[in-house]
Amino acid sequence: MRALIRYCCFALALAGAQGGLAADGAARPNFVIVMADDLGYGDLGVYGSTLIKTPNLDRMALEGARFDSFYSSANICTAARGGLLTGRYPIRLDLVNDVARPTNEVHLAPDEITIAEALKPLGYRTGLFGKWHLGSRVEWGPLRSGFDRVFGVLHSNDMSPLELYDQDAVIEDPVVQETLTQRYTEQALTFIEDSVEQEQPFLVYLPHSFPHVPLHTTAPFEGQSDAGLYGDVVETIDWSMGQLLAKLESLGIDDNTLVIFTSDNGPWWEGSPGPFRDRKGSSWEGGQRVPFIAQWPGKIPRGLVSNEPAMNIDLFPTLLALAGGELPSDREIDGLNISEMLFANASSPHEALFLFDADRIAGVRSGQWKLVLESRYRNVTNSFDNPDSYYGPVGLLFDVVKDPSETYSFAREQPEIVEQMRAHLERGQNTLNSTLLPNMWNR
Repeated sequence: MRALIRYCCFALALAGAQGGLAADGAARPNFVIVMADDLGYGDLGVYGSTLIKTPNLDRMALEGARFDSFYSSANICTAARGGLLTGRYPIRLDLVNDVARPTNEVHLAPDEITIAEALKPLGYRTGLFGKWHLGSRVEWGPLRSGFDRVFGVLHSNDMSPLELYDQDAVIEDPVVQETLTQRYTEQALTFIEDSVEQEQPFLVYLPHSFPHVPLHTTAPFEGQSDAGLYGDVVETIDWSMGQLLAKLESLGIDDNTLVIFTSDNGPWWEGSPGPFRDRKGSSWEGGQRVPFIAQWPGKIPRGLVSNEPAMNIDLFPTLLALAGGELPSDREIDGLNISEMLFANASSPHEALFLFDADRIAGVRSGQWKLVLESRYRNVTNSFDNPDSYYGPVGLLFDVVKDPSETYSFAREQPEIVEQMRAHLERGQNTLNSTLLPNMWNR
């Protein structure tokens, strides 16, 4: 009941913005958010891959924007999805210590407001096609979090039981994974067509199940990539992106639709983190820096490339502002509106972004600098944020523009920058209730 009251109050606050117009008086824009699962920064042609062919995503970047310093809000699946959908750091959502599984009770709290819930009072149809992973029970599913149309699975494809849902009904058990990407895409295309026919703006959220393992695809993609089965799977996702873009163009709505492509975290056992250090599960750049490509003809300049830091928590306030809505006033929204980064290649609105390992701030990014506070080594998490550590109570300071692989620390040479970064860290630890890690360097 409390969650219902909160949502009703939020809906009433937005009621004045109804009527099909955005803040600038134009027709409300459509939104398409596509998120791959465990896709590496270096797995797309536009980000440097030479083995995996991604012509549709490469063309999308050339015709729109590519962000080179875009972060996921977490280094694992569930937390990252919670951050994207709510605009809040996952530590606020209590989603940081494990992913949602059929064997646990991890789920998005019913009083959290997702971007789907925020857009519905503005007249939007909302659809999710793919992997939810914010609760492995129907009562914790996307239909309870603002989505009108749902076709997909509740969790990762390596968990059992894996059932395919159409709304609340199980239609396939076990799931035939070879054709999942195609079926998600087909359902999303139908939803777009129906929304246009009903003359309603729409949100399509398409969180793919792949390239999370186990990997699956089918003809005509199987055996085609120079990067093995992993590459085949990524090329299938690229095909899906091409289908979506072609549909928007054929319906004549591409110039009123913001399309976004990203990943939930860095690559796991396969895949390329590009030039960055480490992989999924870490808060080095390879664990949380992910692809971000956006297209909106006539709004986003062709070929825009930004190296300014941003994060998936920024999508909630950005989309809501573009739709003419207002942020909820009863909670902290950590994301910021990055529309000027998209439209005018502006600087990041963030003073600092926090990179978490579970409930601890493991890194702070501000401008060109990143302060690293901890890292795992031989199954032990070692702190650089402790008087007893080898590095003292300072941390490692990297210039991630000049040194994206985080190889050489400049903490000694840049004490003023260290002081600024530690001020950001202290603010983050206090406002986000982040825990501190005892030193384990000599254990």
